[in-house]
Amino acid sequence: MGVSLRIGVVGAAGWLGGAIANSILDAGIVSSENLSLSYRSAKPERFPGAFWTRDNQELAARSDVVIMSVRPQDWDVVSIDAKQKLLISVMAGIRISALRQRHKTERVVRALPNAAAEVLLSYTPWIASKAVEECDRDIVRAIFGACGIQDEVKSERDIDYLTGFSGTGPAFPSMLASAMMEHAVGHGLSVDTARRAVIALLMGTGRLLEKRQECPNDIVRAFVDYRGVTAAAIEEMRAAGFKDAVSRGLSVAFKKSESMGDSP
Repeated sequence: MGVSLRIGVVGAAGWLGGAIANSILDAGIVSSENLSLSYRSAKPERFPGAFWTRDNQELAARSDVVIMSVRPQDWDVVSIDAKQKLLISVMAGIRISALRQRHKTERVVRALPNAAAEVLLSYTPWIASKAVEECDRDIVRAIFGACGIQDEVKSERDIDYLTGFSGTGPAFPSMLASAMMEHAVGHGLSVDTARRAVIALLMGTGRLLEKRQECPNDIVRAFVDYRGVTAAAIEEMRAAGFKDAVSRGLSVAFKKSESMGDSP
């Protein structure tokens, strides 16, 4: 795959669209002159050498691959003819069938990266329509591999579930971080100290899980078996319904994702 590949990002002024554009440029998947980016209001002062436009059809005409990165609620007004293009949607909830019909192409990929693409640590599940060939899949793997880790999954139901699971990106860990910081500050620590402690804790946990490749529950069990301070905290959190709260939240997120695809 060379830099002669032409890629367009609809909605590149947004957080996710901009992160994807930055990732594929840095990885050398596309060159600046072959990158087309669209914006809705103010043109961002980013990506010198790339082609910026407010005309999404012009973007599509200049591209072999079109990445659709707009909010699902704004998609109704995006009427791009992407015939003979590879269309990659990173919109939550929008079904492949709807994308094929609206944008007049059979080569459609539905993917769900998250905001951690900004630091090249997104987890991106994706699924392709039947017309997507292996060379197209190589492009998809390269694009989302540049953003972090990617997996081709078996069904759109998997994508709907992962929308509310990994698609949330930093949201759930940030909730935990916020609760821990508030508690620490309430006990007299400075905000800066609490923030550094929480960030180091989360980063260290991620690295440890990656290195040891154990089930997270195995690590939890090891702390519980030690019967120390951490075990006492874990048992209290469990008694307060921690696991149930997480399960309920993920179930609601899954239902919300599914219902978005059912909307007219």
